[in-house]
Amino acid sequence: MPEPLRPFTSTLVPLLVDNVDTDQIIPARFLKGTSKDGLGEGLFADWRYDGDGRPREEFVLNRPEMAGRAVLLAGANFGSGSSREHAAWALQAFGIKAVLAPLFADIFRNNALKNGLLPVELPAEAHAELAAAVEADPDAEVTVDLEAETVTLPGGRAVAFAVDPFARQMLLDGTDELGYLLSHASAVAAYEDAHPARVDTTAPAWGG
Repeated sequence: MPEPLRPFTSTLVPLLVDNVDTDQIIPARFLKGTSKDGLGEGLFADWRYDGDGRPREEFVLNRPEMAGRAVLLAGANFGSGSSREHAAWALQAFGIKAVLAPLFADIFRNNALKNGLLPVELPAEAHAELAAAVEADPDAEVTVDLEAETVTLPGGRAVAFAVDPFARQMLLDGTDELGYLLSHASAVAAYEDAHPARVDTTAPAWGG
């Protein structure tokens, strides 16, 4: 179960590349299991490592100062391609809590929200302002406040964003759709008790 997403301040991992698809975020060979264990190693694996498995020093995620940063500053159309929850899991395993981009692929946005990762779609001008700020100062910080639905840029300007209300509440509560349903188990049971089954599942099969 994800942790409740409280307001937080972080420096950023800049990866300003457009049209990053889910196979680039985590290659298909890492999808063999359903466990989240070890997925951080697969994050951008084909960009992070050379053919012999050695880290490419020039790739942004391999720079020592990126460790501990919780916000990925991405390019447009981030997360296109096939559906894979592993993409959100791998980003979280690296420590990413929010991805800021001018546009997300719907399939990635939905998977992220269902798995406790916040995709923030910024207006183009705010995204450009933030990219310029990070280029000028790689240690520039942003504050992400889901409850207020704002990102505060390095200059102090708060930029509003919108998130599906139900997904927002799940992130704030630190739960998921199953957790939400289980939290209403007693109400569901009471409803079931008050509404007898309309289909007799104990009856013999038709023609039997």
